[in-house]
Amino acid sequence: MDKNIASNGNGGGGYRFRRIPRHSFAHLKLDPLLDENLEQWPHLTELIQCYKSDWIKDDNKYGHYESISPISFQNQIFEGPDTDIETEMQLASARQIKAEDATDDDIPSSSGRQFTDSNFTKHFGESPLPAYEPAFDWGNERSMIFGQRISETPSTHYGSGLKIYVKVLSLSFQAGLVEPFYGTICIYNRERKEKLSEDFHFCALPSEMQDAKASLEPCGIFYLDAPSASICLLIQLEKPATEEGGVMPSVYSRKEPVHLTERERQKLHVWSRIMPYRESFAWAIVPLFDNSIAAASGGSASPSSPLAPSMSGSSSHEGVFEPIAKITSDGKLGYSSGSSVIVEISNLNKVKESYTEESLQDPKRKVHKPVKGVLKLEIEKHHTVHTELENVSESGSVTNDSFDQGDSVADMMFSKSPGNGPDGPQSGNSKSIAIDGKDVSGNGSNTQGNPDFCMDDFHAFDFRTTMRNEPFLQLFHCLYVYPLTVSLSRKRNLFIRVELRKDDADARRQPLEAMHLRERGSSLQKFAHTQVAVGARVACYHDEIKVSLPAVWTPLHHLLFTFFHVDLQTKLEAPKPVVIGYASLPLSTYSQLRSEISLPIMRELVPHYLLDSGKERLDYLEDGKSIFKLRVRLCSSLFPINERIRDFFLEYDRHTLRTSPPWGSELLEAINSLKNVDSTALLQFLHPILNMLLHLIGNGGETLQVSTKIFHFFYQVQQESVDDAERNRSLVNYVDYAFDDFGGRQPPVYPGLSTVWGSLARSKAKGYRVGPVYDDVLAMAWFFLELIAKSMALEQTRLFYHSIPLDEDVPPMQLKEGVFRCIMQLYDCLLTEVHERCKKGLSLAKRLNSSLAFFCYDLLSIIEPRQVFELVSLYLDKFSGVCQSVLHDCKLIFLQIICDHDLFVEMPGRDPSDRNYLSSVLIQELFLTWDHDDLSQRAKAARILVVLLCKHEFDARYQKPEDKLYIAQLYFPLIGQILDEMPVFYNLNAAEKREVLIVILQVVRNLDDASVVKAWQQSIARTRLFFKLMEECLVLFEHRKPADGMIIGSSSRNIGGDGPASPKYSDKLSPAINNYLSEASRQEVRPQGTPDNGYLWQRVNSQLSSPSQPYSLREALAQAQSSRIGASAQALRESLHPILRQKLELWEENLSAAVSLQVLEISEKFSVMAVSHSIATDYGKLDCLSSIIMSFFSRNQPLSFWKAFLPVFNHVFDLHGATLMARENDRFLKQVAFHLLRLAVFRNDNIRKRAVVGLQILVRSSFYFMQTARLRVMLTITLSELMSDMQVTQMKSDGTLEESGEARRLRKSLEEMADEVKSSGLLKECGLPENALLATPENFEENRWSWSEVKSLSGSLLLALDASLEHALLASIMSMDRYAAAESFYKLAMAFAPVPDLHIMWLLHLCDAHQEMQSCAEAAQCAVAVAGVVMQALVARKDGVWSKDHVTALRKICPMVSSEITSEASAAEVEGYGASKLTVDSAVKYLQLANKLFSQSELYHFCASILELVIPVYKSRRAYGQLAKCHTLLTNIYESILEQESSPIPFTDATYYRVGFYGERFGKLDRKEYVYREPRDVRLGDIMEKLSHIYESKMDGNHTLHIIPDSRQVKAEELQPGVCYLQITAVDPVMEDEDLGSRRERIFSLSTGTVRARVFDRFLFDTPFTKNGKTQGGLEDQWKRRTVLQTEGSFPALVNRLLVIKSESLEFSPVENAIGMIETRTAALRNELEEPRSSEGDQLPRLQSLQRILQGSVAVQVNSGVLSVCTAFLSGEPATRLRSQELQQLIAALLEFMAVCKRAIRVHFRLIGEEDQDFHTQLVNGFQSLTAELSHYIPAILSEL
Repeated sequence: MDKNIASNGNGGGGYRFRRIPRHSFAHLKLDPLLDENLEQWPHLTELIQCYKSDWIKDDNKYGHYESISPISFQNQIFEGPDTDIETEMQLASARQIKAEDATDDDIPSSSGRQFTDSNFTKHFGESPLPAYEPAFDWGNERSMIFGQRISETPSTHYGSGLKIYVKVLSLSFQAGLVEPFYGTICIYNRERKEKLSEDFHFCALPSEMQDAKASLEPCGIFYLDAPSASICLLIQLEKPATEEGGVMPSVYSRKEPVHLTERERQKLHVWSRIMPYRESFAWAIVPLFDNSIAAASGGSASPSSPLAPSMSGSSSHEGVFEPIAKITSDGKLGYSSGSSVIVEISNLNKVKESYTEESLQDPKRKVHKPVKGVLKLEIEKHHTVHTELENVSESGSVTNDSFDQGDSVADMMFSKSPGNGPDGPQSGNSKSIAIDGKDVSGNGSNTQGNPDFCMDDFHAFDFRTTMRNEPFLQLFHCLYVYPLTVSLSRKRNLFIRVELRKDDADARRQPLEAMHLRERGSSLQKFAHTQVAVGARVACYHDEIKVSLPAVWTPLHHLLFTFFHVDLQTKLEAPKPVVIGYASLPLSTYSQLRSEISLPIMRELVPHYLLDSGKERLDYLEDGKSIFKLRVRLCSSLFPINERIRDFFLEYDRHTLRTSPPWGSELLEAINSLKNVDSTALLQFLHPILNMLLHLIGNGGETLQVSTKIFHFFYQVQQESVDDAERNRSLVNYVDYAFDDFGGRQPPVYPGLSTVWGSLARSKAKGYRVGPVYDDVLAMAWFFLELIAKSMALEQTRLFYHSIPLDEDVPPMQLKEGVFRCIMQLYDCLLTEVHERCKKGLSLAKRLNSSLAFFCYDLLSIIEPRQVFELVSLYLDKFSGVCQSVLHDCKLIFLQIICDHDLFVEMPGRDPSDRNYLSSVLIQELFLTWDHDDLSQRAKAARILVVLLCKHEFDARYQKPEDKLYIAQLYFPLIGQILDEMPVFYNLNAAEKREVLIVILQVVRNLDDASVVKAWQQSIARTRLFFKLMEECLVLFEHRKPADGMIIGSSSRNIGGDGPASPKYSDKLSPAINNYLSEASRQEVRPQGTPDNGYLWQRVNSQLSSPSQPYSLREALAQAQSSRIGASAQALRESLHPILRQKLELWEENLSAAVSLQVLEISEKFSVMAVSHSIATDYGKLDCLSSIIMSFFSRNQPLSFWKAFLPVFNHVFDLHGATLMARENDRFLKQVAFHLLRLAVFRNDNIRKRAVVGLQILVRSSFYFMQTARLRVMLTITLSELMSDMQVTQMKSDGTLEESGEARRLRKSLEEMADEVKSSGLLKECGLPENALLATPENFEENRWSWSEVKSLSGSLLLALDASLEHALLASIMSMDRYAAAESFYKLAMAFAPVPDLHIMWLLHLCDAHQEMQSCAEAAQCAVAVAGVVMQALVARKDGVWSKDHVTALRKICPMVSSEITSEASAAEVEGYGASKLTVDSAVKYLQLANKLFSQSELYHFCASILELVIPVYKSRRAYGQLAKCHTLLTNIYESILEQESSPIPFTDATYYRVGFYGERFGKLDRKEYVYREPRDVRLGDIMEKLSHIYESKMDGNHTLHIIPDSRQVKAEELQPGVCYLQITAVDPVMEDEDLGSRRERIFSLSTGTVRARVFDRFLFDTPFTKNGKTQGGLEDQWKRRTVLQTEGSFPALVNRLLVIKSESLEFSPVENAIGMIETRTAALRNELEEPRSSEGDQLPRLQSLQRILQGSVAVQVNSGVLSVCTAFLSGEPATRLRSQELQQLIAALLEFMAVCKRAIRVHFRLIGEEDQDFHTQLVNGFQSLTAELSHYIPAILSEL
């Protein structure tokens, strides 16, 4: 098993394990001292093995998920009738400059998922899931599971916290650098006076001593846990020891002369070449952190300067700081990339005399003259990032992706940084970090060949490693020796040599090679030297000597110190040191001491000088006083300081080497005493101890006693857990990384572990007293289960490692029967515990439950799934069915954990046909939960399902269609369950329903047709329920504009009472979004690429944020609560950052669109399958289809939906037209028609055009599947409904009304509907074939499409639209202009004539209007018209008592009762309209109303006709009472008629006036003439006043109203512009048989002889005129013009005025006028004489009328009429102008007139009584005198009379 076990860690493919190379110090090659023969020390082998072996990490242990790339969402456009967002967006995007395109998708798009299927079904829209769960965070969802395992990052050798890089750039002195200087840097805690790291050595050589290679100084890397003000760098400089009498070090600090002289340079140069020993020269302290930062452990130093320029206290130095750059990355929180800073330390404190470490801090010490020099360091700080370890790839380099901003920012900042003095390096990029030789720059881009840091950087050992509560992970085994002082009685130049010796037998024997030298890269040496303390009585040293130690020590291993004096003078050869004495330090005695050690100094070395016996023989300096002081520091991960651990190691060795009895009591005691070890020591050696204990268990032969001890120890470790985590961090790291099952060097551990543990469990079951231990064991269960699983997995990998090709999965391993039985028992036993403890409500049980689940989870990828199945089914049997809430919760958690496994979908059951046991169990259990009372569990169950589906859907490995299909089939049974028990679904609250529906949609989306069909094949009811679910989808995911329903947000009930749930930003999206948004709003949102001063919201300092505008969500919530409003969804949304809010809206829009399109896709499938009758549905009505289409229409849908919808709509009507157009579906059709018309008023052209095509599709279907008449009726009805919903008019600025945009668009749509030319283009635009309308459906031979019919349909709808519009426009003047009002009602009645109900409704409105105006005749006509509609419908249905003759009779009264309208009445039976109201009774009701109104207006002959229509009804019903009433009424009516006729004053029922309108302000009335019918008492003056009142209000400032006083013909062209004229003339009605050409004057009463319907459609008036232009002339010049007007329709009509459609005029000459006048009088007299009277009693009225006429004819005073004719025409000049024929006619007329008068006088004589004798005499006298007068002109008259 070698390196490539680490290759790939995915699902099952390839290998699961990844090797993580031990992340050790770069230079840690195993020390030669350790390579001794370790055979006899098994514990050492174990330790070294433990530190050396690579870590092995199971990449799948914490779940595996490879997300696909996010989908970018498009904005969905939701249009209202008056919006056209689409066009606005297009215009807006057209305005944007191309340059902006680059950043386009940054902002509006948002995370989601994308995939493309080429060979699979094409979907209508995106999947709804990504929009529902747009910020799916698998890790986060997992972490919510109770007892979720959390991966720990192993603590690496440098801990967490900071890395500090220090690089020496240069050292310069004002005097000049001639000799080499050496220095050390370490990290030092000033407060605790403690050195925190080993020394980093550097040297600064004068230029002539440098060689090319040496120029690269390494960089020192120091590790820190946390920044603190007391932490600083301690820098100490040393130089070659000063020559006696040579150049003194003070030259470097002298004021004058500054520079060295040539001679001084020369001397120094030569001396430094021959002097190997160094002396200390200067020191400095550089604080790393500002005081201010001590409190905030926020990472890098304060913003003012990354390193503090000054510290309080005497150790201050004035440094010159030049930050090169501060790059802070906006990467993930908590990481900050290094900011490198150049520090110039200019005051180096000179060492004047011997000084000690303590004196550094002594404020009282003399301040020396500072050294005039500058040491230039570059310091860089980095946070060590947790992910580094995860990202260590096989080669050991670290790839660090935590910084995502590019170099451009860095470069920009560098270029602006000021120069750094003459020699300041202008370095380019920020510094790179190197670990294990791979460069990784601080901001994430790998900068190759960056020379700033050399390959072998020095990692300074961090001394606190030995004190931390963490396991040792590295092999280190050294002793640091610090010689402090030697106190002598005289001054010497003293230095010390240190060596490590094995024994003291022979002083001449060579010491061990164990000393680390300062020069890097050199091998270990035998000796090490300290500095020289020059001329000091008390020599002080500041060296650190690092000694490698042997693996095993004997008591004889010791350090030997040799003290030398050296003469610092130049002789002929180099100075020779002289030995002064020796000191020895035995390791075993002193190595563990931390305190100061004092030793005496021996003069000579005698053999065996360590032995006490030898001490007497020794000679000591200074009287044997301990004059040598030193400190040692042991740093070892091999040698435990704790004795108990050493004991255990020893016993382990004995046990392993079989030198003690097996499992002797010593070993047991050693194990037992481990639990008393202090935690630090225990944790430090945790990994090796665990390995050894597992070794012991694995070797078998153990006893119950031992295992209990061992388990107890484990529990002890668990208790050491610092935090409250259930899984101790160190143990987790051990299992996850360090445990490698002994690398395959011995049999795996799991069989042994299972057995031990099983036996423990069994003994518990048998009732042995293992109580307390047993609880410990349960608490530790997770650890053992994870160990067992990892051990198995490693075995599986090792078994199959060499035998399978790289890309194949490792096959599952079959567990041996015995082991599996053991594990089953163990599992069973733990299950019982969970079950029992759960009932007691112990939290341990829930944790144990999770551990068991994870155990199964782990096993799924290791062993045969059937074996795992055994375990899982064992679990589910224990917890079967509905159980207590706690247990049920456990079960849900268990399923949740297992189903998170990739292979969850591949666990078959016992029965081979049971393809997937787990998923079916899951569905069962979730369904049970939804039926449960516990609300929080319901929500959880719904969530589990959605998360699972997301995981399948968004996992890059499941993107193949066949995978998706397989998964969809797994979850498909869920849909069946829901359909079987719908109440369960209906009981869920809205949020849970949404979760379930999203899952259903997602599953159905990925199913193939064959599977989907199964949902529809069972029963009609079930199919219906399926579509009910689809409708729920549309309802619950409908997108409402924020204005639609925000008020309700505040009352939404908290889901499942989760306590303080996260705030709800959105109802539609998944609950996870709320967490995502509240997280996001807490963090600063600045998308990349927005400038700092950009328009984007920037987070203000919280103190500055204004109270009205909260800057963070928390504040918003606090404010909301404090002001006592529940934070409604709207308020929360407002508090969001604009970008987040935009994202949220984008997601919601897309979710709604995706759901609608998905449901549309399903409906399309259904419609196609319904053709073959392969599914169970009601084929008579196809109610599933019709209801879902109605749902689509009635919701707010996006544009993308309408685009997809139309082809489907067309297809559905192609396939199912016959069914959908049938009577059963009237309601559906009516709604469809309504919505299509509604969409036809939309401003967005795309939607409007689609509505037009939709209407055409309906019409096309109607041609084949129903009468077009019925469709017309439906469309008319819906149009009428739409009109009441729609805003038809809008107010103009001047207060008048005009047609609204909606009405205009509707008109346009209706016109386009019948536009043959544009049709094909329109179809193409809407995605339909061009011949879509012409195609004939199946089973039809001929094509029935007819444009002319469509045009007539469109025309009738337009008519209705116009009528409605006109009516609406009149609204403001309705009450004033009653004529126009009545007319608009009439137009509406006519326009809606195809729909009897509407027709009747408007007629009744009209009837009411007339009654208000007192126009009873017109109101009666309306009632007759209504009755006519009903009668015709009844006659057409052959229902009732009437026949066509009756209808004809009715038509005589009211000609408007036409036949064509009512032929459609039967067609018009649409639900809610039609025949039900058309009954005989309603007809009778309206006839009676008409009767009442006619009698009010005294038109009795109409009443008679009406009653004759009512009588047959009563006859057929034998309603004798009613018949009696009717006949009584008839009697009265006929009497009234008689009375009218016998009245001497002829009866008139009304007066008629012609009104002409001239002027543009009249609008439509301009240049038209109307005849008005007015009540009989209205005179000409009255109507003039009435009309001028109405029309004056219509005039504006520019127009005036004039009335033309006469009735002459008006020439409109000659009228003044700007004036409106009315011409009003009284007219007479013309009888049917009247001779209009006769010249007689008309006397109305002459024609009323018979009972005749007073129905008039022609009117005349006579106008006298003269040809000479005068208005009035003598009889001989007076001409007469007779004008006859024909109206449109006849009076009494449904309205008060009728349009004049024809006007003819005749002219009569003066003589014809005269003849006419005389003939008229003759006729009147004759008429009176000849009229038969019924009885003699009738003489009185006759006498009166006769007297009246005679008096007007022959009485002397009035006979001027006849005489004036004679004088005008028969005398003198005029007589010559007459033609003879005219003359003859005139004379004949006069003769006849006189003859009739004579007869009349005779009759008069017969009739009169006594009282009238005088009158008669007058008449006779008159007649005689008249005759005499006439005889002058007509001599013949005398003979005639």
